[in-house]
Amino acid sequence: MSKRLILLRHAKSAWEDQDIADFDRPLSSRGRKAAPAIGAHLARAGYVPDLVLCSSARRALETLDLVVAGWQRQPNVRKQKSLYLAMPREMLKRVQTAGSEVDTVMLVGHNPGIADLANWLCHEGDATMRDALARKFPTGAVAVIDFDVEDWREVDADTGKLVEFVTPRQIEQTKR
Repeated sequence: MSKRLILLRHAKSAWEDQDIADFDRPLSSRGRKAAPAIGAHLARAGYVPDLVLCSSARRALETLDLVVAGWQRQPNVRKQKSLYLAMPREMLKRVQTAGSEVDTVMLVGHNPGIADLANWLCHEGDATMRDALARKFPTGAVAVIDFDVEDWREVDADTGKLVEFVTPRQIEQTKR
């Protein structure tokens, strides 16, 4: 038995209106275009989660709505304000509460926490992907990490294997 964690950084957000609070910032047109492509990629690859833990910031919720819109099976979603700008340890605490019956969890969050969490968890995996992940975790990027554990409470630093790291730009290039 194993567990799979999908880490998704929200898609590109809009910065035109400086009067909007960071928490309430919407997606940009680029982000609204990228999110459905991310969702389609995840579905094609078979990476549809049982449970989604999502920051309740507007850009994260909009990303999630567009990502899951085309999926055949809709996951259970928990919107959590505590994931807004959370640090890795806080994010991991949320994942660890998923329950042993849940095999695949997706966490939708923000940087720097999401990138730090991905790098902190990954001990194994393709060296090129791990190097790319360490360099930059852009908006809309996805890291898929597998763990050889029975229960989410067993997941900790350096216990994961990076299975995939993909950016919206890479997804767009494969469609051409």
